[in-house]
Amino acid sequence: MTKMNAIGWFDIYVNDMKRAVAFYETVLGITLEAMGDPTGETEMMSFAADMGVYGAGGALVKMPHAQPGPGGTQVYFSVADCAVEEARVADAGGKVIRPKFSIGNFGWVTLCQDPEGNMVGFSSMK
Repeated sequence: MTKMNAIGWFDIYVNDMKRAVAFYETVLGITLEAMGDPTGETEMMSFAADMGVYGAGGALVKMPHAQPGPGGTQVYFSVADCAVEEARVADAGGKVIRPKFSIGNFGWVTLCQDPEGNMVGFSSMK
């Protein structure tokens, strides 16, 4: 059997896709891509991913079967210096919950809330 990391994909649930896309594109400095859904029930915008490299791909998801909010799974975006993304959060409509802090040998983390109410983290070694 091939060894795999525990996470292969993530969904971040949203109510307002346009607002959520604007937040993540602004804070991360990226462009999300539309994903199709054969059921017609789900609207998805994916983060660029190469499934052949370290880490997991994922998408913003608007669907009738799940809602956004704090207290669920925590997603951490890998970035060069989480202070950079932290500085963009408020102007993008989010809220910094815990400013950049050390996690010892594992680097640094910033915890934020997106405009949909989801808790997300930004993690860096610098």
